[in-house]
Amino acid sequence: MLATIKKISRHRLSWFLLIVSALALLASGLYFQYGLNLQPCIKCIYIRAAFAGVLLAGLLGLLAPRQSMVRLLAIALWLTSAAIGLYQALELVNIEQTLAAGGFSSCALFAEFPAWLALDKWLPSVFEVTGSCGAVDWQFLGLSMAYWSMLILAAYLLTAVVVLIGQLGRISNNPYR
Repeated sequence: MLATIKKISRHRLSWFLLIVSALALLASGLYFQYGLNLQPCIKCIYIRAAFAGVLLAGLLGLLAPRQSMVRLLAIALWLTSAAIGLYQALELVNIEQTLAAGGFSSCALFAEFPAWLALDKWLPSVFEVTGSCGAVDWQFLGLSMAYWSMLILAAYLLTAVVVLIGQLGRISNNPYR
């Protein structure tokens, strides 16, 4: 089983599928922002940055999937991005639930990216905060965008953990096995 997972992670197609999924999620976020005029809050921007991190991990894995160091670095970036994004999505879901219950909650108005990764300065049309946290303006199957992001990032995280564990498998070069 581990060897099969490792074999799959050594093919470019699996990394390409990761790129396509992250790119589709980033594109849908931009469609919600510019097509449907739903303004992203700080947590939404951090979640968007996490999806960009998953996209970058996919690009890194696509470069040299057969080289162990590159593949492990890509998996580590994928795992980290998914974990940070899941944390932000969980916080946003909590804010939404607090506000829905009649409580009070707020979040920052400006992104606090590190100086060496000032995404909000480099790409303000993608990573600039223009909304406030907690507003549920869109739902699909009764779940908010934050909840869907949480589910998707949990799936990314689980998949990254499985792929990381799969790297422990040994691939046999024996054609008779």
